[in-house]
Amino acid sequence: MSDRAKTLFDPVEIEDIQLNPFTKIGQEWMLVTAGTLGSWNTMTAAWGGLGFMWGKPVVFAFVRHTRLTFEFMERRSHFSLSFFDEQWKKALMVCGTRSGRNINKAKETGLIPVDLTGAYHISGAALTFEQAQEVMVCRKLYSGPLAPEHFCTDELHSHYPKQDYHHLYVGEVEAVLRHQ
Repeated sequence: MSDRAKTLFDPVEIEDIQLNPFTKIGQEWMLVTAGTLGSWNTMTAAWGGLGFMWGKPVVFAFVRHTRLTFEFMERRSHFSLSFFDEQWKKALMVCGTRSGRNINKAKETGLIPVDLTGAYHISGAALTFEQAQEVMVCRKLYSGPLAPEHFCTDELHSHYPKQDYHHLYVGEVEAVLRHQ
């Protein structure tokens, strides 16, 4: 972990989160990031959730198997959800519409990766970005594909014209960080 992380972010008790998931995720978006400082990818997500499961505070993140971030999510034990101010909306748009296979997302957006590994009682490798206002670092508890045969309403199929169904990740929140 770089010393820079501790100068950028303060830990926050999970009970003190002041985040409305309906606006923060659904309207303002978040970055889902996995990997190490030397090899990582991030993508914008507008689907996800927060809750309590298996006696732990958890997040729910959804990534299509066609995304490069999926490969990183599958290989790593940890991932982060990063939330930004409105001024970074254009950068989040790039991270959601352009593939890390074709561009360097940090270079294209001006987002600066920050290594959180070993800080704040995080038990695995984790990254966020200098510009993030709030970050949740999560340890994967569950990983599995959404099964269209279990959809309870036909309208859900309209989200998958290419049948590229999302993969669900449930992650235990190990750390919540707020930009200083």
